[in-house]
Amino acid sequence: MRVLRMAAAAVAVLAAVGGAQAKDWSKVRIGTEGAYPPFNSLTSDGQLVGFDVDIAKALCEEMKVECEFITSDWDGIIPGLQAGKYDAIIASMSITDERKQKVDFTNKYYNTPPAIAVPKDSTIAGTTDADLSGIALGAQSSTTHSNYAEEKLGSADLKLYPTPDEYKLDIASGRIDAVIDDVVVLSDWLETEDGACCKILGTLTPDPVINGEGAGIAIRKDDVELKDKFNAALEAILANGKYKEINDKYFTFDVYGG
Repeated sequence: MRVLRMAAAAVAVLAAVGGAQAKDWSKVRIGTEGAYPPFNSLTSDGQLVGFDVDIAKALCEEMKVECEFITSDWDGIIPGLQAGKYDAIIASMSITDERKQKVDFTNKYYNTPPAIAVPKDSTIAGTTDADLSGIALGAQSSTTHSNYAEEKLGSADLKLYPTPDEYKLDIASGRIDAVIDDVVVLSDWLETEDGACCKILGTLTPDPVINGEGAGIAIRKDDVELKDKFNAALEAILANGKYKEINDKYFTFDVYGG
């Protein structure tokens, strides 16, 4: 009888521990960069705006949870997730095998190709490694675009920058010859006064190993329930038209991809 009581007590303790470890997802803290327009950026009064931000808000509304946004430098955004500073990263982060070693991902929420931009008076003829041989090529560090340049465009002299703002300044002032980034990011910049210097030279064929499966939401590996909630919400906004509404606010084409 005593053994049975002890066993019952052990079960009760385990249940209490399990209950204590269960996470309350009534509030979700979302990490983003705030320096990657039109996907995420800060306005002059400190407001976060962009496609990533609107998608995050729509997903939180679908999940019926409160969203809190936290900005982070790109280089430290995954360590911040691992350290518990936020619960998810919604910052145009490509789903790659290398990143999957550190974090888990939801299904993609968009997928667009990389591109090369050059000054309008550039004599660079194309986007191949041979075309770009010896030129100074700018890219944001720790991105799939810098990885692509290192792997596929090794003949160029790659210059790495902490954010796109720095490479934009350098190409506009003639300190570098070309830049590589997402075609949407570059196209959005070219429509601004600061981007009047430059043009899209061409898009690049993504490499699935380097560029991944598209942009996904990064989650800590043990937060399976949160990942499932995001995936269900993403499926819902794709079906009910909310995703298209946000897409059409920013783009004239479908960024979800095939």
